[in-house]
Amino acid sequence: MWNQFFLLEEYTGSDTQYVGKLHTDQDKGDGNLKYILTGDGAGSLFIIDENTGDIHAAKKLDREERSLYVLRAKAIDRKTGRQVEPESEFIIKIHDINDNEPKFSKDLYTASVPEMSRVGIIKTALPDMSRENREQYQVVIQAKDMGGQMGGLSGTTTVNITLTDVNNNPPRFPQSSYQFSSPETVPLGTPLGRIKASDPDVGENAEMEYSLVEGDGSDMFDIITDKDTQEGIITVKKQLNFEKKMVYALRVEASNTHPDPRFQHLGPFKDIAVVKISVEDVDEPPVFNKPFYLIEVDEDVKEGSIIGQVLAYDPDTNKNLIKYSVDRHTDMDRIFNIHSANGSIFTVKPLDREAYPWHNITIIASEINNQKQSSHIPVFIRILDINDHAPEFARYYETFVCENAKPGQLIQTISVMDKDDPPRGHKFFFEPVPEFPLNPNFTIVDNKDNTAGILTRKDGYSRHKMSTYLLPILIFDNDYPIQSSTGTLTIHVCACDNHGNMQSCNAEALILSAGLSTGALIAILLCIFILLILVVLFTALKRQRKKEPLIISKEDVRDNIVTYNDEGGGEEDTQAFDIGTLRNPEAREDSKLRRDVIPETIFQIRRAAPLWENIDVQDFIHRRLKENDSDPSAPPYDSLATYAYEGNDSIADSLSSLESLNADGNQDYDYLSNWGPRFKKLADMYGGDDSDRD
Repeated sequence: MWNQFFLLEEYTGSDTQYVGKLHTDQDKGDGNLKYILTGDGAGSLFIIDENTGDIHAAKKLDREERSLYVLRAKAIDRKTGRQVEPESEFIIKIHDINDNEPKFSKDLYTASVPEMSRVGIIKTALPDMSRENREQYQVVIQAKDMGGQMGGLSGTTTVNITLTDVNNNPPRFPQSSYQFSSPETVPLGTPLGRIKASDPDVGENAEMEYSLVEGDGSDMFDIITDKDTQEGIITVKKQLNFEKKMVYALRVEASNTHPDPRFQHLGPFKDIAVVKISVEDVDEPPVFNKPFYLIEVDEDVKEGSIIGQVLAYDPDTNKNLIKYSVDRHTDMDRIFNIHSANGSIFTVKPLDREAYPWHNITIIASEINNQKQSSHIPVFIRILDINDHAPEFARYYETFVCENAKPGQLIQTISVMDKDDPPRGHKFFFEPVPEFPLNPNFTIVDNKDNTAGILTRKDGYSRHKMSTYLLPILIFDNDYPIQSSTGTLTIHVCACDNHGNMQSCNAEALILSAGLSTGALIAILLCIFILLILVVLFTALKRQRKKEPLIISKEDVRDNIVTYNDEGGGEEDTQAFDIGTLRNPEAREDSKLRRDVIPETIFQIRRAAPLWENIDVQDFIHRRLKENDSDPSAPPYDSLATYAYEGNDSIADSLSSLESLNADGNQDYDYLSNWGPRFKKLADMYGGDDSDRD
């Protein structure tokens, strides 16, 4: 092992430390060879005697800095400079001595150990060390080398040890009972007070939750946990009532939310406290026995009728008297009112379901001794339908019939509407009016589906003879009481093509349809103009004729003037009798209410039935008489209308002299002698020759 040398570190001698010697067999000791050293530290740390080959350490070495040096040695001939041996490599190892004490990597260590933990590398010296008693500890640790033998070196460090928390403490209330008070009118959800249980643990080990144990007041109150302060907040869950209960005793439980199963043996991790809540009396407003009221009333109820009742009471112990009123902002028309003492609601004005099917009013109940204490309640009034409206045509119908229509043709389908709303739905019936049960022109067919069809009844119609027909139709419903009305359908006679399409409904078009030329029309107009001129001339000549004296002889009583001092049925009775009606029955006006008497109740105005062509005057009188007898709006007094009728078969025609002024010249009355003995006196007075009359 010549090529391995050993050297102690930290040499403290006065001379250089000898390392070893290099030698070759070629060295004869004559000084011809020279030793040369190269490699790690050669010439600085390590020097060699070039003549002898001795190696020395020139400096003190530290193994902790470098423990191994690699060097190379060679021997050369001084004269020639040639190597006498191949270059050799050798190693110098530094032997360690105990010159360094133990050192810790840190001057200060921080460690944490869960309290109540078992033995570890750093272990507790006492059993069940509690963080709650002491949390921080400082420990000095010494490390020695050489196994702690004499001459060894040592080093120290400091360790700060913190005991970490475990959930080994249950929550505890600092007191067993708490006292709070609250007014009985406090709103729901209002906090009444806070309570807090203490827990020596920290962090999540100290988190807890509060709950109410089943018992007194658990349904009236609630408790929530404040996560920030770990307090229990008691709130109102239901409305309090001093008159029902004045004091509640709640049992509140506090428990850890993260219990540790290792410490369950230490006891239950929860605690219970009693919270007493006193309810304070407050003057409360009246309370209604219902949240709202629904009243149904018939629309024909009489004014002043009681339709319902509301009830309210004072919840306080003194039971103040209550008075009722209607909030007029909800009943602007003042249709309803209420008895202030008993709460009975009654009508003030008539009701109309068709105008307002619902009325939503508000009733106010207030204490008589304290008007500020009041309550409001909605009252919904539903108006029930009464069959008080007669059905009527749904719209105005423009109906026409073709001149070439055949019997049985459908010319119109009518429907009706009714403002009432019966519960079983509408059902309408259509019939001819009783006055004209059989119409010769048209037929009314009830379709049994609330519609009716109008069919033709004869073959062909003529615009020239009758351009418009009025067809009265009796419409009635099936509700109680039955309501009916008479609707008149106006039917125009029109010219149609072969397919039934209307072409014209004007009577003048009948002339144009004959195909007259323009010249023919001008000739007709010219003739009419000439006739008008002749009529004007004839009238002028007639005015110039000398009028004969009204009375020729005192004995001639033909045109005696008879005066009656009777003003009839009253000055305002201007519609008692109209002689023009007898002359043209179909041109009479519709029935109107009399102007001399204002009826108390407005009845439905019955439209007069249309008259057929060629109606007899006697039939007209009987029908007018029947209409007046059945008209409830006509007064049974004041007017007497007398109609003189001489029959249909009289050959004398009319004896009236109302139109005698229109006769031209004298008349021949010789025919009176042929009328029989009853007219002999007239024949003597008016008959005979002109010479006799003179």
